Amino acid sequence: MRLTIFFLAMVCATALLGFTQENSDPAVQTKVIALEKAWNQAYKLGDKKALDALLDNEIVLVNDDGTVPTKAEFLASIKKSNSEEQQVSPESISVHVYGNSAIATGVFRAKGVEGGKAYVRRERFVDTWVYKGGKWVCVAAGATTVLH
Repeated sequence: MRLTIFFLAMVCATALLGFTQENSDPAVQTKVIALEKAWNQAYKLGDKKALDALLDNEIVLVNDDGTVPTKAEFLASIKKSNSEEQQVSPESISVHVYGNSAIATGVFRAKGVEGGKAYVRRERFVDTWVYKGGKWVCVAAGATTVLH
């Protein structure tokens, strides 16, 4: 019985140590933050090709209105004529790394003109990135509007 408890304690301690080391991988954190900023810039510019490269083909997207578009539907919705984005920028980004996965959370601000009316929106996001096929791709993303 003592051996079993000792073994379980060692497994938990090892897992916790591994989590701490992975969670603080600065190179991956820097890379994912750069990818988040690239996503914002590509969205602002209506660059579907760049967005296509950043997003996994099977990505799960949850919009702030509760809709769940496919990647193809999301990319089809990106039109420069829909809105005149003047600024899409992160206010904050935090990245937690778990081996070949990373979770990015934060708040971004979108400012522009849509339908002739100026707007400013703030959204809290949670994006899941996975290292696969030799590159980091976003496999899940969700956002919700931050009310002032």
